[in-house]
Parts: sequence; C-alpha cells; structure tokens
Amino acid sequence: MAKVIKIKRGLDIRLKGQAEKVLIKAERSGSYAVKPIDFFNIRPKLTVKVGDRVKAGTVLFFNKYVPEVRFCSPVSGTVTAINRGERRAIQEVVIVPDAELQYESFLKADPLTLTREQVTENLLKSGLWPMLKQRPYGIIAKPSEKPRSIFVSAFDSSPLAPDYDFILQDSFDDFQTGINALTKLTDGLVHLNINADYPPSEISTKAKNVQINRFRGPHPSGNVGVQIHHIDPIHKNGVVWTVNPQDVVIIGRLFSKGVFDATKIIALAGSEVLRPRYFKAMMGASISQFVEKNVTEDKLRYISGNVLTGKRIPHDGYLGFFDSLITVIPEGDYFELFGWAMPGFNKFSSSRSFFSWLNPGKEYLVDTNYHGGERAYVITGQYESVLPMDILPVHLIKSIMIEDIDRMENLGIYEVIEEDLALCEFVCTSKTEVQSILRNGIELMIRETS
Repeated sequence: MAKVIKIKRGLDIRLKGQAEKVLIKAERSGSYAVKPIDFFNIRPKLTVKVGDRVKAGTVLFFNKYVPEVRFCSPVSGTVTAINRGERRAIQEVVIVPDAELQYESFLKADPLTLTREQVTENLLKSGLWPMLKQRPYGIIAKPSEKPRSIFVSAFDSSPLAPDYDFILQDSFDDFQTGINALTKLTDGLVHLNINADYPPSEISTKAKNVQINRFRGPHPSGNVGVQIHHIDPIHKNGVVWTVNPQDVVIIGRLFSKGVFDATKIIALAGSEVLRPRYFKAMMGASISQFVEKNVTEDKLRYISGNVLTGKRIPHDGYLGFFDSLITVIPEGDYFELFGWAMPGFNKFSSSRSFFSWLNPGKEYLVDTNYHGGERAYVITGQYESVLPMDILPVHLIKSIMIEDIDRMENLGIYEVIEEDLALCEFVCTSKTEVQSILRNGIELMIRETS
C-alpha cells in the first residue's frame, strides 16, 4: 500500500451548498464558448470568422507563440460571435450547436502501441494538448519538452469541490487509456494522487502504469502543486506536467474513439443554489441552463470554479476550459458597521476571532464582502499556517512587488501558482491580492528567462 503523506497546515472552508450526488443529463446548451482568457501566456490567432461552420474538433484559434498548439470547438455548429475586450483582445469564440453533433476524425489507436511523437501529434491536432499544464508557471506544456514526471490529482479539497470518485465512477476504461497516453510523454513516473481519508475507488485500485500516492489533511492537500512539493519538488531547470482527472478521461476517449468528445460532469454548488447537484454537459457550455430557476432571487456571484480561485462570470456566461464546478454565492455589496467587533456565531473565521470556532462541523454561508479594507502589509504568520510548503510566502510576495528576480527564484516562485497561495489571500488581514501579485511575478519570470 502506498505511503500516506500527511498535510498538517491548511484550512478547510466549510460552506453551505455541497452538490448532492445525483447526476442529471443536461439539455444541450443554446451556445458554447472557448475562451482564450482561460489560458496563460498565449496569443490567440483566429482560424475562423463569424458565420463559419465547424465540427467538434475543428480548430478555432492557435497560439501565435507556439503555432502547433491548437484550440478546438467542443461542438459542431456555427460560429456566431467573437467577443473582444480591451485592445480588441479575444475573450470568447461562441458557437451555436447543431441538433446532431458531427466530429472531426483523429487517430484511433492504443496509445501503448504508439510512439511519443504519434501521441503528441494526435493531442495537438485534436486540440487536447492545452489540457497538459507545465510547472513551473502553470502554463500550457511545451510539446518540444519532455517532463521528468506527470501528476494527476484524483481529488479536490477546495470549498464545495466536486467528488471525482463520483464523477469518474463509470469512466475507468477511458481513464486508463488516458493514463497510457500520458506514460508515452515522459520517461519518468505518472503519479496518481488520491485522498487517504476515503475508501479507495476503482480508479486507484485498478489503475495501471501509475505511481499511487495517498494524501491526508486539510485543503490544500488536493492541490497538485502541494503534492508535487512533497513528492518531486520543482527546481529552476526541472519541468513537471499536470493533468486534471476529467481531462485524462477526455484524452482517453480521443484514442479509443478517434474524436474530441468534450462531455464532462459538472457540479453546481453554493448556498444560493436551490438544488445543488451534478450535470452531464459539454465543455464550454453556457451556465444559464444549470442556474435558470435553480437559484435564489438575491444579488448573486456566479463563479466558474471554486470560491478561492474561480473566475467571475455572468449568469449566462460560459464554463471555463479546466473547470468542473460552478459556484453560486451571495454578492457582498454592503457595509457592516463594527462587523469585526460583533460575536459572530454564524461567521466563519480562520482564527478564533468569532465564537464559531466552538462548532467545528458547522457549514457557513459566505459572500464576497471584504469585511475591511486594504491596510499595511506585515508579517503575521497567517500565510505560513495555511501553506504546507517549505517556502516563505510573505517574503516571496514582497520580492515580486519589488521585481527582485534573484530573490523570487530563491524564495520558491518555481513551485507555486495562484491556487497554492489562494488560502493565503483568504486569511490575509491586510486584504492583499496575493494571487494577482503572484501571476505578475510569474509573467515577469517568463519574460526575463525565456
């Protein structure tokens, strides 16, 4: 049996609205979108225009920096909009689907019989290569590089996270095929990391060609960055790749069916959802079909992803490329006089500021209110209490602020991305936007070292 790695530092944020383990087959969405803003360090170059007909797997745009990395349509239909933001940056390519899906054809074969070059080419042509993310930096992996190992975290410990054991319970064959494809991309190990607090699922007991690692502890124990830190730490000249477990299944379908089948299982959760549950849908679907008549009437925040790292979207916005969760919580657009000085039996706190710590199993309703304003950035030890990594997060953030590259390297910027420091931002009494500062630092490192 695999050794259990115990994570002691961290914080479980107990929120109301966990998705019930009931799977609903969603109606086909009225529109789908692929969003370049879901990917870091790319410059999209369009290959379609409004009015073009596409199939599932047709290229919509490619990365101008690395032209072989393509981004494809998850459905067949008609391109109806190319939405742009500031400086005409492409925000979304919107497709209205056909009544019956049509697919582009790709290589159908057992990955174990193929060469690394053949597996790579199939992933690039089908638009599935962006599912492979590189550490350091959390950017799309470079096809020309070979990672020393690949990591798949088969559980998520973030607030209201989807249960991957439930999501993957009927997808073992495709999951194994996807794992087999990943083994061809590295000379090292493919690590499959599971939650030691729950009975082993079929994925962990039957999976072959993987190294099983078991983790136990509070969030962020499910973060793949934390897992890498405890198993195969990243250094300046080392490259490790990571893949989401649902994306492993989609990769497996590519090789078993020869098509880009973008079907996913999505959790709809949050305190403002009337019937939180799971839906079978397609990547990039409009969330309107999930939330219509299924949320309260109050002012709401819709998030593609979890409350710590997800992106805010409108009520008719689109699911992010990497996301398996839609979260709906109240907006926090109100002022609370002396809120910090009240007893707060119903307020969640990472410290003992409120008496809610006396009820450790209680679930809380939280909103987006800052409950304070930005103030002096000082060393308090809060960050270290929730970050189970051997780095100094406050010193790292300060080195990014002054753009000291040598200190950034020495303080561990290669090991972290936004999700790893999200809890630091959550507990920060200074209200410092840790995640955006970290991404600025990563972008600086890419510019200066590439």
